[in-house]
Amino acid sequence: MKCVAIGDNFITPDMMKAGIESYPYLNFSDIEYFYFGVQSRSEMRNIVKIIETGGFETLELPSGLLEAVEDADVIMCHLCPITKVVLEKAKKLKLVLCNRGGHENIDVEACTERNVAVLLNPSHNANAVAEFTVGLILNETRNITRSAIAINNGEWREKYPNTATKIHEMCDMTIGLIGFGSVARLVYQKLKAFNCRFLITDPFGNYDDVNKNIAKFVPLEQLLENSDIVSLHARLSRKAILLGENEFKRMKKTAYFINTARSYMVDYSALANALKTGEIMGAAIDVFDKEPVDPDNPLVGLDNCTLTNHRGGDTINSYSDSPAMMMKEAQKFFEGDTPKFWLNPTIKR
Repeated sequence: MKCVAIGDNFITPDMMKAGIESYPYLNFSDIEYFYFGVQSRSEMRNIVKIIETGGFETLELPSGLLEAVEDADVIMCHLCPITKVVLEKAKKLKLVLCNRGGHENIDVEACTERNVAVLLNPSHNANAVAEFTVGLILNETRNITRSAIAINNGEWREKYPNTATKIHEMCDMTIGLIGFGSVARLVYQKLKAFNCRFLITDPFGNYDDVNKNIAKFVPLEQLLENSDIVSLHARLSRKAILLGENEFKRMKKTAYFINTARSYMVDYSALANALKTGEIMGAAIDVFDKEPVDPDNPLVGLDNCTLTNHRGGDTINSYSDSPAMMMKEAQKFFEGDTPKFWLNPTIKR
């Protein structure tokens, strides 16, 4: 079998090579490596934003890729677009391995039409994002960044946006998880140690392993009305607002909103207004429609909102470990087992 592996600034060709070589069970007879995108991490963020907002077909493919895929059985990628043009060239292709949780850079419909399986890897940075989410919750509710900034500015600050309504420990809080995929499950597992309670909404979730004594599965409206922390972990397949003015009005005035998932699902102007008017207590945001963030973004400068520059999944583990994880799932596919995160399992093998 032949594999074409396309790395980028985040998951490099060298990382893919190390992952493939550390998992030799597939015995590829030929492997070709390519590099997609630019060398600058900040400029690659712009490419990510284009991909996540539906413009992947406009991006330039690596030179020589179309020729290389003509006899490929497997394509491994991270951010490189797998378009109809690529698939039309790849006559022998059986499997696309995408080293990320989203599939915005893959023409899944065209893959399915050509009987090409698509495997994703939402687990590759799940732990990193989950850890970061817990960090943002603690940071926002306990005023960690605000306190540090005050001391650096020569101020011993005693009053914060949540001082008047009391600063609560995590054991007092109900955590609302919107979406219950890989990241949210890890957030749930980590916050169980804080003795939190949970409200969860996800129409596709499997709740067999959840402790029903501390977690309830409720509609979104009920979650918003009863959670102390609302953390977004959903991933819609199309660009659509999930949380806007009406949803923020449903939340408690003492509640906090956390987003380490997708920016396009949240009306940030409505969020800014909710923060300014006291409809909710605070927010912590790691993802934005435009990155770097414009100075006139309505969330910039709000004392009750912590902003971070898309750091959630940015650990070396989340990138370097992924290719070997994908190789394990590819082996399952070729041996007739069911791999994790198979996006189009209706195809014929």
